[in-house]
Amino acid sequence: MRVAVVGAGPAGLTAAYRLAVAGADVHVFEGSDAVGGMARSLDLWGQRVDVGPHRFFSKDPRVNQLWLELIGRDYCMIDRQTRILYRGRLYDYPLRAGNALANLGVAQAAACVASYASERTKAAFVRRSAETFEDWIVARFGRRLFEMFFKTYSEKLWGLSCRELSADFAAQRIKSFSLAEAVFAMTGLARRKHRTLADVFAYPCNGNGELYERMARAITRAGGRIRLATPVRRIRVEQGVANGLVLGNGETEGPYDHVVSTMPLTAMVLGLPDVPEAVAQAIEGLRFRNTIVVYLLVDQAEIFSDQWLYVHSPELRMGRVTNFRNWAPQICRDRPGSILALEYWCSDADADWTAPDDVLVDRARQEIAATGLVAGSAIADGKVVRVPRCYPVYGPGYKDRLAVISAFLRETGNLWPIGRYGSFKYNNQDHSILMGILAADNILGRGAHDLWEVNVDDAYHESSVITADGLLIEQAGGPPAR
Repeated sequence: MRVAVVGAGPAGLTAAYRLAVAGADVHVFEGSDAVGGMARSLDLWGQRVDVGPHRFFSKDPRVNQLWLELIGRDYCMIDRQTRILYRGRLYDYPLRAGNALANLGVAQAAACVASYASERTKAAFVRRSAETFEDWIVARFGRRLFEMFFKTYSEKLWGLSCRELSADFAAQRIKSFSLAEAVFAMTGLARRKHRTLADVFAYPCNGNGELYERMARAITRAGGRIRLATPVRRIRVEQGVANGLVLGNGETEGPYDHVVSTMPLTAMVLGLPDVPEAVAQAIEGLRFRNTIVVYLLVDQAEIFSDQWLYVHSPELRMGRVTNFRNWAPQICRDRPGSILALEYWCSDADADWTAPDDVLVDRARQEIAATGLVAGSAIADGKVVRVPRCYPVYGPGYKDRLAVISAFLRETGNLWPIGRYGSFKYNNQDHSILMGILAADNILGRGAHDLWEVNVDDAYHESSVITADGLLIEQAGGPPAR
């Protein structure tokens, strides 16, 4: 069996890895010069960094087993700390009583609780549907907390008003997080934690991208081929079946028995033959956001203790800042100083996307100084990394458009669109890895999984977690078992 995989990010490499070790002849085509996609690692100023913060965490045994299969014992457990920077103050996330009261003051904290109470009272008498992100958050947190801890960050990320952003984003990413876990935490009354806020997580000693570099080596050992700096222009379809590729230079590759695609869904579909007008219109309504990561080398070892901070301050354009000094100690490689990664989000038409690197570095220098986090330390150097089309925008009506597109793609044989880009889903690493596993199972005849349903519901019959000792599996209704 010959399989082409377009893209060497988490989803594509996972599918290629599972297929190659099963004996398939796998060819991977990656447009950039490295594997791992936006989850890759790179060497910078003698240290190792990721493209922003990439914490791996999953409860799915299949995903965790694959991770351990590749990483082995070369990982450490990280005590997670991530806080919110808002108007010069750092707020614990999730909120904690003493910290929140000290930052907000009693009057502001009371106003937050009153705002929540007002929304809950309305809900008791009027049944409302939450169509937008703003509606969803305000109904569950109150308007004051929405404006402080959700509005600015979300609008930086998506480039949309929260009134234009679909409620699906909140439902998918925030899920059951309620005021009992937020505002009531300020009084110590919260009984449970937001389920996505793991206090400890496993991290490869050589950076997050080590997982994908090991996958790539395993694919090559199994006889597969990985071609870097080889962009794909379109997927070739004949008589309703995907069977080849047209590369960026016009060369053709194939024939293949299956094609796994992680290229942006919009570009992939528009490159197919005989696309119906309704599908083309649906594609035109979907868009992605880009990420600009500005790395700064700071002449200071101790800056802040978090792995990353969410920047909610409206006066700052950056949305997140990562401190790689606080991840696995091995990635610093005994070098002095700290590397910070400041993230900015933009669209293709925004001036920032094509701005010169020195302009972006200068702005990052000014903004990190304005936070007070670097305490006057010298910034020795800066570097810019651009990541195109990495955030699918859950804008108005996106789900209806996606339904039209997925229905069309189901009619094309042997074509498997997966991953954050390829399926237009705001995946974490574990979701994309799972998509790769299930796509390989489908191709190998080991299942008939609906890949469009991955990252819709995180319920498991059997769950697991990676610990310092390996994999801990919990069976539903039974005791944990290793």
